[in-house]
Amino acid sequence: MPCYQFEGLIPVVDPSAYVHPTAVLIGDVIIGPGVYVGPNAVLRGDFGRLILEAGANLQDGCIMHGYCDQDTRVEANGHIGHGAVLHGCVIGRDALVGMNSVVMDGAVIGPESMVAAMSFVKVGFRGEPRQLLAGVPARVKRSLSEQDLQWKRLNTLEYQALAGRSAASMEPVAPLSRMEADRPRLKGVTEVQPSAK
Repeated sequence: MPCYQFEGLIPVVDPSAYVHPTAVLIGDVIIGPGVYVGPNAVLRGDFGRLILEAGANLQDGCIMHGYCDQDTRVEANGHIGHGAVLHGCVIGRDALVGMNSVVMDGAVIGPESMVAAMSFVKVGFRGEPRQLLAGVPARVKRSLSEQDLQWKRLNTLEYQALAGRSAASMEPVAPLSRMEADRPRLKGVTEVQPSAK
């Protein structure tokens, strides 16, 4: 992966995390255990510190950046969808930020909350636990149900498993010229885990 020191600060990546080789890490970046960072994500820690806590995921095309003397943080099991931009904000424990959303400086997304896809969370927003936010600008739409949270947790488990699956099996190859006749299909972690009895 492209990894750069900046003014003496070198990114820190826990050995159990998976960071795709095309992701870019610059400066004051801290990536915790079991984290998944997708292709073409950019974590530019040249102003403030960027932190991905244990079990979080930052999917493809996401951008994390901050401002001086601020931490931009995704707390444990945070789930950041494709193309989202996080700037100087805090995403609470077990929260989700939907695809192509923007969360601005000083905003705090409450634990177990969700920001709907393509939403814009304004500077300084202060959220509560278990809120659904949506819109431009984002507003609280309702409280989240246990069913909503279970869906989110299953998706986060998929990405936590993907960190290990990617580390174990992803490698550059030349493409095939045509599909094999008996080409298998991928299974998600929820499909391959034995049921508890």
